[in-house]
Amino acid sequence: MMNEIFEQVKALILTVEPNAAFFEKYGGIIVESAPGHAKSQFCGVFAYTNHVSLEFTHGAELDDPDGILEGRGKHRRHIKIARLSDITQKRCEDFLRQARGLQGDFL
Repeated sequence: MMNEIFEQVKALILTVEPNAAFFEKYGGIIVESAPGHAKSQFCGVFAYTNHVSLEFTHGAELDDPDGILEGRGKHRRHIKIARLSDITQKRCEDFLRQARGLQGDFL
């Protein structure tokens, strides 16, 4: 189930950023909107036993009036996805679009 969630989240990322580059790091994948430009990293996806974590590089800057994002650090925030329905219910696409928008254009 976590593999299916992981793949669905990756597909959603490509919907938001068709040119996204995925690379393995920290036990998951990091996503760059401009391949080869580290400053274009806007999210990451990490699979755990009971959930997939969609993490946002500058998550603290995202608009989250419903308190969906988790984390209390200076920059990063994440969403825990335990069921496929969480992808929609926790507004993952909206947060991905916001996160991508914070990065601007790098090329």
